[in-house]
Amino acid sequence: MSEIFHLFAPGADPIDAPLLLLHGTGGTELDLLPLARDLAPGMSTLSVRGTVDIEGGFAFFHRHPDRSIDGADLAERASKLANFLDACRAHHGFTAPIAVGFSNGAIMAAALLLTRPGLLGGAILFRPLSPLSRELPAMMQGTPVLIIDGRDDARRSRGDGLRLAERLTRAGAVVTHHVLSTGHAITSEDRQIAREWLLRTRRGPRPQAEEGDRRD
Repeated sequence: MSEIFHLFAPGADPIDAPLLLLHGTGGTELDLLPLARDLAPGMSTLSVRGTVDIEGGFAFFHRHPDRSIDGADLAERASKLANFLDACRAHHGFTAPIAVGFSNGAIMAAALLLTRPGLLGGAILFRPLSPLSRELPAMMQGTPVLIIDGRDDARRSRGDGLRLAERLTRAGAVVTHHVLSTGHAITSEDRQIAREWLLRTRRGPRPQAEEGDRRD
């Protein structure tokens, strides 16, 4: 576990699913801790630092000069992160974590969902896009996923989140998709939606897709 810098903070029930916090480009493992306390103050947190030095901080994978994702690098680093998470679960004894990813970290979380089914118990993805070009088999068996896009997000193309939502649905996830009238940053509306989704998801059973859940 030592090759990936991380912070684990046990909550009220240390063996319950923690929030796996994956920061954005140029961030650190500390960035999403206030968000986690807002979403679920009693949950454990596993906050991970990206392994790529960039912009005075860190990222979870490299991009090409044109800003497109380096798919080979992402796949390799996703595999290493997945192995690290398996080791963390064995060491701490908690159940499958729920990822909370922002931007670069949300893309990494999506890669984990697609390449390592069952590793995550769910995911909240702020401003993601679909990683990896190859289509993968449907093996997710109802994993709940929340995707929140910003309609005025200058860092994303229109429909990026929807394409990921459709891809995850094909892979067997139960996806709730929102598009908000905002930009790239996480807003109070993002937080409210994520908080309510997380509360429903933790109460179980896993949510079924509803007519109003996925919308542009």
